[in-house]
Amino acid sequence: MNITTKTIAAICLGFAMLMSTANAQDVKVGSITIHHPWIKQPVPGAVAAAYATIENTGKEDDTLLKVAVEGVAIAQIHDMKMQGDVMKMDELKDGLAIPAGKTVELKPNSFHIMLIKATTTFKAGQEVKGTFTFAKAGAVDISFEVETGKPAMGGMKMNGMKMN
Repeated sequence: MNITTKTIAAICLGFAMLMSTANAQDVKVGSITIHHPWIKQPVPGAVAAAYATIENTGKEDDTLLKVAVEGVAIAQIHDMKMQGDVMKMDELKDGLAIPAGKTVELKPNSFHIMLIKATTTFKAGQEVKGTFTFAKAGAVDISFEVETGKPAMGGMKMNGMKMN
């Protein structure tokens, strides 16, 4: 068998890509599974946001009550909706409902975790520790993977924006 240098390089690259996505692992607590927690690398001066998919395989509803993220003074659970041409963002002060037998996706332009007053710069490939606290399942430690792509929240600087 003749293996070329390009073949070996391609195999190594594929393995490295697989390992880089393995950092933000799924985490289970009770009937709740948190899939792929991640932070979108913000553009300089913009706020950051975190995302994940939360699955409830149980027979009872649960609620994501709070989130803590290493290097962030305030982490708020938000909902974002367009009302006509106006974007409206609200903090979910009572938490985010995770209905029994359902999956809730935290994603850009929808439910998300707003990371306010970060004391660190988030860079692609970085792993950031955090904690999700649920009403019934309790607290669980997670690791967010910082990823590149479209800027978080559209690269919004949030200057003068009113959040409810």
